[in-house]
Amino acid sequence: MSSDPSVTPHPVRESQSEMNEIVLPNDANPLGALLGGRLMHWIDLAAALAAHRHSRNYVVTASIDHLDFLVPVRVGDLVILKSSVNRAFHTSMEVGVKVWVENYIAGVRKHVSSAYLTFVAVDDRGRHLQVPPVIPESPEEQRRYDDAGRRRQARVAESQRKRQQS
Repeated sequence: MSSDPSVTPHPVRESQSEMNEIVLPNDANPLGALLGGRLMHWIDLAAALAAHRHSRNYVVTASIDHLDFLVPVRVGDLVILKSSVNRAFHTSMEVGVKVWVENYIAGVRKHVSSAYLTFVAVDDRGRHLQVPPVIPESPEEQRRYDDAGRRRQARVAESQRKRQQS
């Protein structure tokens, strides 16, 4: 373990973030449904908050894994985004974001989407910085930590495959 305070391990809870957005007409298509790009933007912001909290540095988005929109979100709905760092590698972190839609008048909440994003910590010149390790404290956090390692292996293999094809 390093004595550098910038790489002192942090528990997952220190990166946990929550964003809430009310869907307004400007966020929607002509049918009143939330634009997918707007939701992706909010997911990226929620994930960046968690990555900032964990690394305590600037961060940039390196990748976004597969993203599905499971239920429609309408004008007037409340969108809830919860994020946390699942695992840190040398200079990168995987952040998980779970999204719900809530009709706060009816009191109904539904899962909209889950996403995994990779962020890289950088200094003010864009140079990569080492990030602190993650300390999983619960069985669920340990499962997400382990799953993040498998997803990273798959991303690296896919990246190598693409490089060989070009």
